[in-house]
Amino acid sequence: MVTLVLLLVAGAAVAVAVAGLVRAGRREARAERARQQEEERRAARRSLAAVWKMSGRQFEEYVAGLCRRDGCTQVRRVGGSGDLGADVTGLLPDGRKLVVQCKRYAKHRSVGSRDLQTFNGTARDEHGADVPVFVTSCVFTQQARAFAARHHLVLIDVNLLGFWNGGTPLTAFLDLDIGRSGNHRKIDPDD
Repeated sequence: MVTLVLLLVAGAAVAVAVAGLVRAGRREARAERARQQEEERRAARRSLAAVWKMSGRQFEEYVAGLCRRDGCTQVRRVGGSGDLGADVTGLLPDGRKLVVQCKRYAKHRSVGSRDLQTFNGTARDEHGADVPVFVTSCVFTQQARAFAARHHLVLIDVNLLGFWNGGTPLTAFLDLDIGRSGNHRKIDPDD
């Protein structure tokens, strides 16, 4: 009888120890996933060092190249004086017309709702965009994100641009809830 009680106590102790190890392992796995996501964000931002050195025209060519890489067709850089808010045009892989406005700004800047209002006024009406996309090398203000969400504009800020540059396809960004996602805090110029 004593042996049976000892076995039951030992079995219970082992079960408690195993359960504790499982919980600790899960906590450690969650912490590791969070650490990896943060490192991916940092790596994406580091990979954009060359972007902040580009001219506006080079940035437009860079964005056009990413569109081509992701299977867009008839991609053209049309930016310049009198472009009416269209720096890059093309067709998405599913045939929808893409119109992209590119703003290569310094890290510490932000894009406000006025720029988006102007783009929204021309992207669909003037250029016939099915999918209007605004790409910038900085962040969007909270008001700009709210405006974009209401008017179904696709926003690609510095954080998403880093992932796009790193291989995430453009189509992955088209259905994001931009009103709730992202970051509107300016980046430290030395970051």
